[in-house]
Amino acid sequence: MDIITDKVILIALFILIIHCIETLAYSVRISGARVRLIASGLALFNVMVIVSRLANMMQQPFTGSLIDTAPPEQALTLVESQYRVIIGASTVGTIVGILLLPTFIAIFSRSIIHLSRLNGSVPALVQQGLKWRMMKRGIRHIRLPRLTYLNGMKLRDFPIKLFLINMIVTSVYTIGVLSALYASLLAPERASTAIMASGLINGVATILLVIFIDPKISVLADQVVNKKGSYLSLKTISIMMITSRLLGTLLAQVLFIPGAYYVAWFTKFIV
Repeated sequence: MDIITDKVILIALFILIIHCIETLAYSVRISGARVRLIASGLALFNVMVIVSRLANMMQQPFTGSLIDTAPPEQALTLVESQYRVIIGASTVGTIVGILLLPTFIAIFSRSIIHLSRLNGSVPALVQQGLKWRMMKRGIRHIRLPRLTYLNGMKLRDFPIKLFLINMIVTSVYTIGVLSALYASLLAPERASTAIMASGLINGVATILLVIFIDPKISVLADQVVNKKGSYLSLKTISIMMITSRLLGTLLAQVLFIPGAYYVAWFTKFIV
């Protein structure tokens, strides 16, 4: 049976979009601090998160169906290969997000200003953004990443602990559902328990993100607006977080199978 099927390609595209959006979400805080409209920037950030979560919910049933359609005699090998392709799509999506970062910082800066002028109406912002005149203006803001963007950044300014935490959280979030689904093959007698464990895994990853990562970046953004911190410091830590996110998707390839075995083992204490 082929590893790359139409369904695998569809799921990979969903995952690519999800990780691209979540990578670009870091640019919203930079844009908000740049135009000194943090609250409006946060509103736009929340919209992006909702779109990402919706795409994630849409792909999950398709991802689970790969197990249902796999031949029993080669299910473990086939599903592992297909899931690794899907994890690879998360890396590609993150890279695409990195390449689009300078462009979206410019676009989001103007979007945040327009959102503020429209009294926080997201539908009105979308309607305005779909006008041909605004699209042509957006095309003019396309910028490719340049090494000059890293000017002034120093390695000693990188909080290594935060870097590692974000990398681990990203890897766990990337494989949470996939490892739980694969665990259902490893422990078929506890398949339902293993699958439902994915919510717990992603929930823990989200809590760690909210406790350790988001507050740090939010405080830096506030300091920039209040002229107590530098824009360069915010940009430095945002680039660091994006880099650790990319490495986290690569680490996910390593943790995928051990994570599945851990979930399968853990279900023994639940059933």
